[in-house]
Amino acid sequence: MRNRWPWLAAGIAGFCSGAVPAADCPDWTPAQARQELNALHARLDDWNRAYRAGGQSPVDDAVYDQALQRFAGWRECFPAQSPAPPAPLAGAGGSTRAPVVQTGLAKLPDAAALAAWMQARGNRDLWVQPKADGVAVTLLYLDGQLRQAASRGDGVRGSDWTVRARRIDAVPRQLPHAPARVVLQGELYWRVPGHVQARDGGANARSAVAGALARDALDAATAAKIGLFVWDWPDGPPGMPARLAGLKAMGLDDSVSYTRPVGSLAEIRRWRERWYRQAMPFAVDGTVVRQGHRPAAATWQAAPPAWAVAWKYPAAQALAEVRAVSFTVGRTGRITPVLELRPVQLDDHRVQRVSVGSLRRWRQLDIRPGDQVEVALAGLTIPRLRSVVWRTQQRAAVTPPDPQTYDALSCWRAEAACRQQFLARLQWLGGRQGLQLDGLGADTWQALIDAGLIHGLLDWMDLTPAQLAGVPGIGRVRADTLAQTFASARGRSFERWLHALGMPPAGRTGLPDWSTLSARRASQWQAIEGVGAGRAGQLAAFFGHPAVREQAARLHAAGVPGF
Repeated sequence: MRNRWPWLAAGIAGFCSGAVPAADCPDWTPAQARQELNALHARLDDWNRAYRAGGQSPVDDAVYDQALQRFAGWRECFPAQSPAPPAPLAGAGGSTRAPVVQTGLAKLPDAAALAAWMQARGNRDLWVQPKADGVAVTLLYLDGQLRQAASRGDGVRGSDWTVRARRIDAVPRQLPHAPARVVLQGELYWRVPGHVQARDGGANARSAVAGALARDALDAATAAKIGLFVWDWPDGPPGMPARLAGLKAMGLDDSVSYTRPVGSLAEIRRWRERWYRQAMPFAVDGTVVRQGHRPAAATWQAAPPAWAVAWKYPAAQALAEVRAVSFTVGRTGRITPVLELRPVQLDDHRVQRVSVGSLRRWRQLDIRPGDQVEVALAGLTIPRLRSVVWRTQQRAAVTPPDPQTYDALSCWRAEAACRQQFLARLQWLGGRQGLQLDGLGADTWQALIDAGLIHGLLDWMDLTPAQLAGVPGIGRVRADTLAQTFASARGRSFERWLHALGMPPAGRTGLPDWSTLSARRASQWQAIEGVGAGRAGQLAAFFGHPAVREQAARLHAAGVPGF
């Protein structure tokens, strides 16, 4: 159920009512504060216009709500520099007056707030529904015939969707066993059979149906993808059981099956979890709790009522402020920009860092400290960057590493400029792709470097238990274990050692010994099945590189087979 506009009118005032701690206020001059507030105000206005004009959401609802809160917080910090709050309802009304006002819903932040709301109503006559993620519609039937379909608009007036609604099979053109006048309020949703909200998120379902209804004409194929969930009968019987019985008689079975009586927070939690984890025919972004009895529909206003609330699911996306931009250099010399974020909560994950992916993408997005970005969870666990929501007006300088400095053959020693790539080499060497040295992670390698015991890639091979025991955090028992692990590396196969050193894939060929391989020219490598010109050049460069030859000589001296 889309509730952005009616809720925002009250939401802005609610957000602005509480003082923001001074520690959370940006360190801005008055001039910068005015500039940043005006920029965010303009961005909010752009989003509002996009929604009013075509029913489109340039950003997810959760991100919009967070941006609005950010604006309200900044207004508290800098009242003298603040523009007026955005007017999300300005121009939202259409030419068609709704037969019953659409109220929208207040969104409760957590279970505690819902428990308090329920307690204030004596935990009686309460009903729970899934909060379908679509676009709201009001339907008017006279003598059982569909006479009008109107969008939410500003809650009082909306767009006339009657012609489009009559092309949607899910919207009954005629209601059997209906009173002379029936007003229904519900959600037009995009059909996504088998949708699991916890797994699939919103899946852009709301945008799909909003876009379809914004077109001049609705074709039959698209109309068939739109469903209807009626979540209220405003002018129906006063009690919920009678209303549900009437809806069932009119053939609106979904409304009955998805409206459940509840008497406790635990029951609501069970339905909420069920609709989140199990397959549904539509995207669901939360639950709605209603009182069965409520005021007469003629008294409703375009504002969140006291008799119904929404409890949304954890945000699948979050707005995060970029604190800093750092860069990591991997084993192959690849430079990866990483955004250091003001921590945000996504589901049960606290997200503080997110990768941009590549230096090229970072440059295209031009992300700087102070920018606001949208992050989401990929595969429900890994944070990923979705977009730059808006940019700070004063751009901080960020200098990335020079990509010409690093490649697959750079950084074989623990020098200042090579700290990251050298550590990545050690991790690869000891990891599953390399020598498979148990009990060795990045922290242990770093501790050995910090203790001055490792300067070159193979210095660890000669470390004694006594030397290892002197490293902070490594006791005598672990030192003995590490020494044994290091000693066992001498017995690894020649092929495994080559992989550990970072040899490029060599196609379908045997790997006889170092002397034979290091003598091959690029043309000889290219003659091997599966090795192209580019890979042949990489192999020749690897075996001919002085640093690699230095490692081979050391392994030969240590008696490692093949070298």
